[in-house]
Amino acid sequence: MLINCVVYENGRKLADIEVDEIGAWLQRPGCFVWVALRDATDDELQRMQQQFDLHELAVEDARHGHQRPKVEEYGSMVFVVMHLLENEGAEIHQGEIAIFVGPNFVLSVRSGSHRHFLGVRERAEREPELLVHGSGFVFYALMDAVVDRYFPFLDDIETELEDIEGQMFESGSARANIERLYALKRRGAVLRHAVAPLLEVAGKLHGGRVPAVCAQTQEYFRDVHDHLARINTSIDAIRDTIGTAIQVNLSMVTIEESETTKRLASWAAIFAVSTAMAGIWGMNFEHMPELQWTYGYPLALGAIAASAGLLYWRFRRVGWL
Repeated sequence: MLINCVVYENGRKLADIEVDEIGAWLQRPGCFVWVALRDATDDELQRMQQQFDLHELAVEDARHGHQRPKVEEYGSMVFVVMHLLENEGAEIHQGEIAIFVGPNFVLSVRSGSHRHFLGVRERAEREPELLVHGSGFVFYALMDAVVDRYFPFLDDIETELEDIEGQMFESGSARANIERLYALKRRGAVLRHAVAPLLEVAGKLHGGRVPAVCAQTQEYFRDVHDHLARINTSIDAIRDTIGTAIQVNLSMVTIEESETTKRLASWAAIFAVSTAMAGIWGMNFEHMPELQWTYGYPLALGAIAASAGLLYWRFRRVGWL
């Protein structure tokens, strides 16, 4: 689906154009074309390939999707793939955006995601002094928007992790906490798979040898690289915290099971003494001492109760009951 197809000159929008007009506008000096597609069909990609003279391998990657974040150069054109993340209940849904960047064009192909980039276009059009840098600045603006959308996921994970830590020592919450921690670990892994490769990609767009389309906007890509480095560091810290929290909760489960075992052992000991005494006096031998004694029965009950009370007091004192 074609979202928009716009031509710009000297940092300002000239007009919305038809796809068949792209080739003519690309021949005009000082102009560049910015096209956005969503869930593009094979026919749409083929038309774009013809209009922009795109490399067939890059088009194939955009068509099939499920790519690792990467940057590839095909002559003067740069092809970039980034992951788009969206909340889907307790899980993170993962889409993709493939960007073709040439000296005088930008083509973005979004797939598997409902989040649009209209705000990026509006922002770029409000800053003609930056948009005058052409396709390189548009490329930066798209990448910056993708990276900025990673921060809310990071904040959500950190907030939920803090909530779990606050409940960690509440009785009976350990097992539920472990389930939540493993769910957080999965979400963190999805975020890491999007960020870590993109950090390497951003590092190739500033300093040293960079693609020609990025030469005038290196400082902007350095800023994106710094953001990605910060997110990646936070993800590493979260992973360590989650690992520690899981170990603490497993220890809490063990402690709770140990407390239950102590209670059962205490009550078993109390009833074992009472059972032993009752068993001794219940053997019914003919010449047992105190067998005919009037006070034998109440005294036996009193001894059983006293021994049980003594054991209960002792176990209670040491914290087993």
